[in-house]
Formats: sequence, structure tokens, C-alpha cells
Amino acid sequence: MESGKKISVIVPCFNEEEGLATFNQTLIQFIPKSYAYEIIYINDGSKDNTFQVILSLAQDNPNIRYISFSRNFGHQNALKAGYDFATGDCAISLDADLQHPPAVIPELIRKWEEGFEIVNTIRNDHQSISYAKKMSSGLFYKLMKSLSDVNIENGMADFRLIDKKVLKQLKLFPENFLFFRGIIPWMGFKQTTVTFVANERFAGTTKYTFRKMLKFASTGLTAFSVKPLRISIYLGSVIAVLSFSYGLYAVYTHLFTDRAVTGWTSMIISVLFIGGINLLMLGIIGEYLGKLFIENKRRPNYLISETNIKV
Repeated sequence: MESGKKISVIVPCFNEEEGLATFNQTLIQFIPKSYAYEIIYINDGSKDNTFQVILSLAQDNPNIRYISFSRNFGHQNALKAGYDFATGDCAISLDADLQHPPAVIPELIRKWEEGFEIVNTIRNDHQSISYAKKMSSGLFYKLMKSLSDVNIENGMADFRLIDKKVLKQLKLFPENFLFFRGIIPWMGFKQTTVTFVANERFAGTTKYTFRKMLKFASTGLTAFSVKPLRISIYLGSVIAVLSFSYGLYAVYTHLFTDRAVTGWTSMIISVLFIGGINLLMLGIIGEYLGKLFIENKRRPNYLISETNIKV
């Protein structure tokens, strides 16, 4: 095994005070002793005592770095901060709830030592995961494969290792709407995957509410493709043809038959249907325009309140 190299471990944290000390102890056990290391904890605007726990851990271990945001900026931006400040020969990112098992880290490092520059992980859900969760997750990845221009494997997680060569390029990404599960495959380089079984959450509750999951999915679907816009064009064209055909049928019925009835129910249904389709297409267009509006402001991905990292 190689020595004299350094590993950066990036851990976004949001309200993780209950299990963070246990996570930290478990994590250090699985970092190979022949490597120097740094652990970068990113406090993403936690409302509990997460930051105080991080400060305590940093006092006891000089290899622990921390970044505390001025407010909650989101998981992807917390990852971005970790990548921005990582100084290792490779960087490993994982969640602090132990659902991403630190025991997989040696396998990620072995793949890196074999010459791979990106080692992704594929998540196999624990049997306790609900059927609805599995179905929604599967649907999301199917949509990503069919609508996006990058190949995102089903179950891909933000638990990964990237080489410093990739890290250097990743730091150049200026975009606000980050979706690393799409960015990493898009980058290329020499990639491989490792599968893992997700553990049950050690402590606390999930931070990914249904609303956040929808926002995350929307970002992923619109960040790497304009296919939704093309679909709206095709759908609009089909609706226009059907509407024109129905209009001809209505004129024919009025002029040449006695079946015309004032206030057709079918007419109301048609108007509501077409109106709904129009609103859907406008919503898709609005999503892209909104992203352009925010991106053009060039605001930073995050603001740092406190850190022990020398900039």
C-alpha cells in the first residue's frame, strides 16, 4: 500500500449532533494508517448543537477541519465547499448518518490505487426502506437516463472518491444549481463503481423531505438536458393538431348535421385539457428561465461564518 499520501474526507452535516461523535470514531477506524488524512466537516446551517460537537472533535484531533455556513445552503453546496477546500491526493465524500458505511472506504482506496480517478458507489437499499421510497428512487433514475445527456446509474450516491486531478477541475465549476451525481459522470476520466448496502440511519431523522427530494429531482432533470423543452414542443405540436382536427369536426357538425348541442361537455373538457398542457409547458420553460436568472447573478454557492482552514 502506498504511503506519504493524504486523503481528504468530506462530511456535510445538518442537525447531526446525536450521532456525529460515533460517526467520527467509526470513520477514523477505516482510514488506512499508511495515509495522512484530513476530515472536513461542513456545518450546513444546523439548528441543533452539531457545530459545537464539531468544535469539540476538532479540539481533540488536529486533523479535523471545519466549515460552518452562515445558513443552510443545501447538501450539494456543502459538498462543493468540501471539494473547494480539500487538499488531499484524493477526496472521499460521505454522509454523517452512517448510511454510507465507512467500512467501504478501504475498497474505494484500493480502486484508486489501481489507477481509477473516480470511484463511484451504487447504493443497495436496506430492507427497512419503504416500497414507496424504492419506487420513487427507481422512477427518478429512469427519468434521468431517458431525459438527460449523461449516464447516471440507478442507485448512484454522493458517496465517492475522486482523485486530486479531478478535484482540481471540479473546483472550476461556477454553477449555482449543483447536481454532483450528474456532474461526476459527465466529467469523464477513468471511472469505476463499488456497490454497498445502505445502513439504517444511526441517529436523528432524515433531512431529505419529500419537498427537498422533488427539488433535487427537478435540478437533476433540468441541469443536464434541454429534452424537457423539446418534449414540450412535441407535445404542444400534437395538441395543436388534435385541437385543429377537433375544430374541423365541430364546424362540420354545426353545418351538416343536427347533432350540435350548446355547451358540449366535451368542449369544456378539451379547453381544460389544453389549458393544463399550456400551463405545464409554461412551467417547464419557467424552470429553465428561473435558473438562467439566478445563474446570471453569479452569487456564491455558500457563505462561510466560521472555519479553522487557512484560506
